[in-house]
Amino acid sequence: MKFPRNDREEAEQQVMKIYKESSPALETLFEWSYINHVAWSLVIVFLGVILWLGVALVNAENQRNALITKQCRDPIFKTELDKKCLRSVQSRDHWWQHLTYAMSHLSPEK
Repeated sequence: MKFPRNDREEAEQQVMKIYKESSPALETLFEWSYINHVAWSLVIVFLGVILWLGVALVNAENQRNALITKQCRDPIFKTELDKKCLRSVQSRDHWWQHLTYAMSHLSPEK
């Protein structure tokens, strides 16, 4: 079936218009949203800081308990501290005991 020249061009324009509207917009096809990346990066950084503070709290409570129970007295000078012992002492059996004690006792005992 032969169409006159104008009808054929109109039909082609309608088909191309439908095709053009159904195709993805190339300007935004490869666009990335960095909002989620920033949020997840902040979550990871904050979790790292919380972990680091937890380790520091466990170490501080370990040394505090060793000082209170006098586990690191210098064997020669009884009034002095053995700093090498203070760095390596384990005043409780597990790290979580230090953490739970430090988190539950916020002010020093009298």
